Formats: sequence, structure tokens, C-alpha cells
Amino acid sequence: MSDFFRFIGKVYYFIVYQHIYIWLIKYIPFLRPIYKTKNNESPIKPGMWARQKILGYNRHCYWPVHFTSKVVGWNNIYVGVDAAPGISPCCYIQAVGKIYIGDYTQIAPGVGIISANHFMLDIRKHILNEVRLGKYCRIGMNSVILPGVTLGDFTTVAAGSVVTKSFPQGFCVIAGNPAQIVEDYSSNDKIKNKFIRYSNEYEYNGYIPAHKFEAFRKKHLNVDAW
Repeated sequence: MSDFFRFIGKVYYFIVYQHIYIWLIKYIPFLRPIYKTKNNESPIKPGMWARQKILGYNRHCYWPVHFTSKVVGWNNIYVGVDAAPGISPCCYIQAVGKIYIGDYTQIAPGVGIISANHFMLDIRKHILNEVRLGKYCRIGMNSVILPGVTLGDFTTVAAGSVVTKSFPQGFCVIAGNPAQIVEDYSSNDKIKNKFIRYSNEYEYNGYIPAHKFEAFRKKHLNVDAW
């Protein structure tokens, strides 16, 4: 008899909880990004959504951010499709200057992205700059991207690297402190053509459908179009 009730419980759970949950995230507009990004590299998960939207951790950010990460200057940040700086734990994203993150660029835990330095002669002041990360980049765990850096498409930053200068050509692997090129495919068209330029079925810039993002940018952000 106990097996029978256990079976009934599983059926009840499947019908009530699973189906109601799927219905909620699929058809309620403000929950829809959870459903449509579930297969993305940077999915919007229910727990993260709740902490951000209900409990208020990084509430102003228009993209999913882990509650242990810190974002300064959210409206100075351009977040591309399926990109979410700070979605991994313990990141620090400082956009006193401006930061641009390209489509499908992924950022690991513990990463720092800094767009402004303190002025050495008066540390109350900042020297503003920009950081630009291209599309399809991978920024490894505990890396630091410093002001003025531009990374081209398909740049991989090895874990623990400190990136002090730009590598705008992309299609390379950089590592170390300061970061240097360890693998460079930017001049090899045969290999460059093997890099996959994929796209998601549903494209979102954070919580915002991609086709609505330009209007959002013009109204709320201090950054130019990509």
C-alpha cells in the first residue's frame, strides 16, 4: 500500500507542481525569461530571479546577477545577448566608466572588470575609461580586466589572468600577469572559420527580449549601441 501512495504522490507532484510551474514561467510575461533562457549559457534561474527581483540583490541590473556579485554603475554597462557579467558568484563589475559585453560572452566566478582607476595624485577622483569585450569570449575564473582593455571576438582569458592591455584581433588565448598571448589564431583563416557563431532560439539581453533592447538602451543606459 505504501508503494501505491508513493506512486500517487509522484503523479500528483508531476501534474500539479511541474505543470503549474511550467505554465507560470511560460505564460506570465515577467516570468517568461526564465522559461525562454533555460537552455542558454547564462540561463535565468528561478532562485536568482527571486533574490534579484523580490529580495532586492542587484535589483537595478537588467540582467541576472548572483547575490554574491557586486555591480557598480549598471546603467553604464551594455550587456549583449546571453551575456551576464556577475551571473557567476563573487564577481566585481565596476562601471564608473563604460563597459561593453558582446553577445554570447561568458564570465566565470570571481572575475573583476574595472573601467576606471583612482587618480594617483587625488584618490577621491577617478580616471574614466572603457572596457570592451567582443562576442563569444570566455573570461576565466578569478581573472581581472583593467580599464582601457578591448578584447576581440573569441578571446579566451585563462583563469587568474590580469589583462592590462588590449587584444583587439581576437581569436586568441591569453594568460598570465600581465596577460600575454599563448595561442593566436587571428591570422589563420582556416582555423578561424572553425569557430562556431551560434545563436539561441530566444535571444535576450538579460531580462529584455533582444528586439526591445535598443529602445531600452536609449531610454535607460548611458552607453552607445554596439
